[in-house]
Amino acid sequence: MTGLMAADKPLMAAVTGRAGLIRLNRPEALHALTTNMCQVFSDALSRWEADDGVALVMIDHAPETRGFCAGGDIRAVAESARLARSGLGDAAAARRFFRTEYSLNTRLKYYSKPLIAFMDGVVMGGGVGISVHGAYRIATENTLFAMPETGIGLFPDIGGGWFLPRLKGELGMWLALTGERLKGADVKAAGIATHYVASKDLPALKAALSESSSETIEDILARYDRPVSAPSYAEHIEAINRIFGKPTLTDIALALKLEDSDWAQHQGEVLATRSPLSLAVTHRQLRVGRQMQRFEEVMRMEYRIACRMCLSNDFVEGVRAVLEEKDMSPRWSPVSIGCVPEATVAMMFAPLDVELYD
Repeated sequence: MTGLMAADKPLMAAVTGRAGLIRLNRPEALHALTTNMCQVFSDALSRWEADDGVALVMIDHAPETRGFCAGGDIRAVAESARLARSGLGDAAAARRFFRTEYSLNTRLKYYSKPLIAFMDGVVMGGGVGISVHGAYRIATENTLFAMPETGIGLFPDIGGGWFLPRLKGELGMWLALTGERLKGADVKAAGIATHYVASKDLPALKAALSESSSETIEDILARYDRPVSAPSYAEHIEAINRIFGKPTLTDIALALKLEDSDWAQHQGEVLATRSPLSLAVTHRQLRVGRQMQRFEEVMRMEYRIACRMCLSNDFVEGVRAVLEEKDMSPRWSPVSIGCVPEATVAMMFAPLDVELYD
């Protein structure tokens, strides 16, 4: 094995056999991504793209640690935004993080060599961004997928505006607004993972991928892939498509309230705990993203939103309530869905002086 596989590095890059290996190694933060980790990741991809000895890239987390990746380093982004809101900074660190992360997401989307992500554990936010855009996404019985950003005053970024509305029906809108969690085989059933493999088989699978040159990646994965049954949410598919396909966020909230089922009432209660501004922005993000033809368009849109949302009251308040003080009682502003001005939402999508790819 050659490369930067030092145990004290938060992200390690090495070549093992015919595979480039990206290994997340920040267990104290559930491998949450920092700006530097995203840059090291991107630099490794650049090296391997020009290396004929690297046939594929595998992405996993350090063994004997909880994984896969809980997201981005939200606390650091929040601190940069907090200083800017108090007049002591300009949020440059927050913008730098989003620019570096989103540029990495774009690179992964168009990478010239096969990417295999082992989603063996928590896969949220930024962890979704470094796995879902590749050709092969491996879920296990340990996988826990969610995009919970509306609960902390953000939105499902990292290309969420691309892949979520392209899931079947309105599954993506449901996941984006509520932050609902999918576990294990449900992640494959939803189309987020491409394969479902028992975690005990991962070492053998990784060895086969990195060592075998006589089998195709598809054939190797097929040997370990397990069938999945109907997902746990299957009985609610009709309601998900009918309700979360409503034209406005207000229509969705009202339809949930009028629906005569415990499931719908619970979904409505969940939405009532989320940031109204985040919900409004997310609803528009997915509807607009569904119509966009190029991934870069979505990422440019999300960079505009992120640079503004991170300076909002709801983001700073959401991080305080959920991640820092953990009182789980954020003080949202506006306080309800019906109070979010359309002009405020539209402003989040307006062009920036310096765009993502400038």
